[in-house]
Amino acid sequence: MDFLASNSQLLLEKSMGFLWTKQAALLDNVANAETPNYKAKVVTFEDSLRVQLERAAGGKSTKPQSTVRRLLEDAEVAVFEPQEAARMDENGINVNEQMVEAVRNAYQIQYVMQSISNNLTVLRTAVRGQ
Repeated sequence: MDFLASNSQLLLEKSMGFLWTKQAALLDNVANAETPNYKAKVVTFEDSLRVQLERAAGGKSTKPQSTVRRLLEDAEVAVFEPQEAARMDENGINVNEQMVEAVRNAYQIQYVMQSISNNLTVLRTAVRGQ
């Protein structure tokens, strides 16, 4: 099995892309907390992946591993702005909530990076034969 092209490694890469985009959106939200009419950015990946999996569940595939890979490749990160406003100036940013989410997201990034590193360590060990 080609470890670098495995579905688990692809999912880790997609997760890192999602988390990176989410972190940027959270920081944009905090930076614009006092901007009138600014709408908070929300980043999702799970919804796109869920839609892809539901589509695949309807079809019968003889090669489930390649089907999962195609689904992972097709799942995209989505950024949207909900239309809810919490304040009179139509700004929907709660700075405390955004900062807590940014810290939580940073821990998730650290965990995914550690998982990628562990996968590459296993690969390096296999290549060296140790």
